Formats: sequence, C-alpha cells, structure tokens
Amino acid sequence: GHTADVVAAVTARSGFAIADVAVSGNRETSEIDVLQAVGLDGWTSLVGFDAAAARTRIAALPWVEEVSVRKVYPARLEVEIAERRAFAIWQHGSRLTLIERNGAVIAPFGGRRHAALPLVIGMGAAEDGAAFVATVARHPAIAARVKAYIRVAERRWDLRLESGITVKLPEGAPQAALAELAALDRDVDLLARDIEAVDMRLADRLVVRLTPEAAEARAEAIEAAMDGRPAGTRI
Repeated sequence: GHTADVVAAVTARSGFAIADVAVSGNRETSEIDVLQAVGLDGWTSLVGFDAAAARTRIAALPWVEEVSVRKVYPARLEVEIAERRAFAIWQHGSRLTLIERNGAVIAPFGGRRHAALPLVIGMGAAEDGAAFVATVARHPAIAARVKAYIRVAERRWDLRLESGITVKLPEGAPQAALAELAALDRDVDLLARDIEAVDMRLADRLVVRLTPEAAEARAEAIEAAMDGRPAGTRI
C-alpha cells in the first residue's frame, strides 16, 4: 500500500523532483492560485505526480475554462490555461458579478480592470443581456450614451443613459422603438434636452418627463404667457 510513496521518494532523490512549473495563458487567474492548485511540496516527484488530479483542481478555479498539465522530464511541469471571457457586469440586488456572454457567472466584480464592460441589471438580465446589448449596438449614437441596461420584470428593458435619462422601451419590438429614438435624437436633439425620462411603452404615443427644473421653467412660461408677462418674470 506504500508503493506510490516509495516510488515518489526514490525518484525525487534521483533528480526527478519537480523543480520548475511554467504557467501560461493566465491573465485573470493568479499564478499563486495555480501553483497552490498544482499542490507541490518541494519533494514532489515528476514520475509519481498525478497530472489528471492537478488538472481537475486547476479547472475548478473561477476563470479557468480549459487547462492542460504536461510533464516534461526530468523536472519540469507545464500548465497551459484557456480562460473564460467576461462579457458584462451583472448587478443583482447589491451584488456585482462578472458574467460570460451566455450569462454564466464567472467571479465577483473586482474594480477598474473590467469597469468598461456593459452593466446589466435585474433578474433575467444575465441570460438575455447579450442579445439586447447587440440590439442597442445597431444604433451607435444611442449605445455610446448607455450607462446601464435594466431588465424590468423579466419582460422588457429600460436604458439608463450617462446623462441620467431613463428610456423605457416596450415589451414587444424594442428594435422599432430604438430606431424611433435614434431618429428623434438626430432630428430634434431629444436626448440633449432637460428631461428625466422617455417612455416608449405605448404604441401610439411617446411620453417625455421633464426634470423638476425644466418643469418649473415651463410652468412659469405658461403662466407668464397667460398673464401677458415676459417669460421668466416673477411676481
């Protein structure tokens, strides 16, 4: 029952102890984490080393998609990693996680390195986010302004723009609504105005909500017009 231990001890002392581990392909995965998963103790013999078990341990690391572990005699181990690719940041509740294009969670969001990725928010946003982000990308002038893609009740989407404007898209045919929004912005600079929200959920109308300041100014202008006073004159 001790044959494997005896072989490892003899071969390690005969010059087959693993002296070099080369790790490649890792950008997100720490080399320290890989070496810990390999599990060397300084006397580990290359002959008795279980490469398959090491491969299983490394494959369990969050970013690792595929891994190969190869013995190179007399004393070298080569670990080659293919990592998963982050597509977006998913916010669910107060948690932020990095996800793949298919919605699979990779790891918690760690900060600046991935801050430029799209932000998708809400239940169902992880699974449906890639298709919707691609739909919005067909309108570059709109896509360039998007701060977050918000899934509402797992049925439809809102866009939160960098300016703070919220665009409420309909459950059906968001492509047509986006085309209309792009045309309105191009023709009348809609998204450059003092507005809080653009509601496109109704098929026969578009509803625009002004910011409180703009709403107050509009009310004053209407009141002044009714009284025959110049707009902006207070009484």
